[in-house]
Amino acid sequence: MMRIGVDFGGTKIEAAALDEGGGILARRRRPNPGAYDAAIGTVCELVAQVENETARRGTVGVGIPGSKSPASGLIRNANSTYLNGRAFDKDLTAALGREVRLANDANCLALSEAVDGAAAGASVAFAVILGTGCGGGLAVGGKLVDGANAIAGEWGHNPLPWMNEDEYPGPRCWCGKTGCIETFVSGSGFRADYRRGAGGDLTGEEIVARMRAGEPAAKAAFDRYCSRLGRALATACNLIDPDAIVLGGGMSNVGELYEVLPNIVSRFVFSDAWSAKIVPAKWGDSSGVRGAAWLWNR
Repeated sequence: MMRIGVDFGGTKIEAAALDEGGGILARRRRPNPGAYDAAIGTVCELVAQVENETARRGTVGVGIPGSKSPASGLIRNANSTYLNGRAFDKDLTAALGREVRLANDANCLALSEAVDGAAAGASVAFAVILGTGCGGGLAVGGKLVDGANAIAGEWGHNPLPWMNEDEYPGPRCWCGKTGCIETFVSGSGFRADYRRGAGGDLTGEEIVARMRAGEPAAKAAFDRYCSRLGRALATACNLIDPDAIVLGGGMSNVGELYEVLPNIVSRFVFSDAWSAKIVPAKWGDSSGVRGAAWLWNR
């Protein structure tokens, strides 16, 4: 059976077709048009392209930056706000002429890495996207955990724990609250923190480069980032005690994180010993489409 995964991102939409063993048969990407009907059309075009290239028909799974409400069946909590309040899965099913399975994009990361990635074989895997936003997903025994209200792993909209005086009350989040973990540990949060401290609208890559070159302001921003991410991960460890934590998104490419985070997390975990591994996603940017495709293997 060929499985097609669609990664519905804020700036781009990507589709990939996987064979039975998880090998990628075809892959296509287009800019996200940023409007509901046009986005549905883009998904349909991408699915048609990979099916034409492979000459096979596949199942379709889609990872989105939000989740489907079990109560209403409508999308909620999506930072691509035009999805909110819409029956996205039903509309895609009608447009494609087949059933479509949806999941949060961080859940797709967790599933991808638990099936055959960096968390393969882990009893409990917690996956985090550190990109424009910040999401979390949970897999137990290689299977995705949605939760009773489909919010399992939604860690980024809890408040940053163990706040310092200069951190409280925290930046206002797009969700309407202040001090959310997302506002501190997303790539956008990292950039905003540097801008508040040093001025200048730099990319995350530019700030990291300055940190590596010894710039004091960039080093201070990175140290704050590591402290905040470590504290935030410690709360997840206290709740679900994962044996693997997988990082995805742009900030996951900063190798120094994996050197310093274990010591920070261990200081805040409520245990005399802590040994979970913190690792980058094996499949990198491909985890989104792979996890979406594996929704048909749950």
